[in-house]
Amino acid sequence: MEKEQEIKLEIQMNDEVASGQYINMAVVNHNDSEFVIDCIYVQPQAPKARVQSRLITSPQHAKRLMIALQNNIESYEKMHGVIDLPERKGRDNNDQPMH
Repeated sequence: MEKEQEIKLEIQMNDEVASGQYINMAVVNHNDSEFVIDCIYVQPQAPKARVQSRLITSPQHAKRLMIALQNNIESYEKMHGVIDLPERKGRDNNDQPMH
């Protein structure tokens, strides 16, 4: 029986990407073959918002991202306490942008 050879992936990042983009809103859309996540920065009192980055991924990778976020949030909350979200009265939170 042959052992599967483990492949090590070297991930590289340039300085601009490494500095990151701050976002405080995300809009998620999908079709049968992909998820599109628009990462947005909304300035206080500004009538416009700017998309900082658009992520396009497969449904499988979107689900893996959701699981990774869930695991990280659980770990964060164990260390720092529950993250409270303000209630959005009169709105269905499932169809609203995250901010």
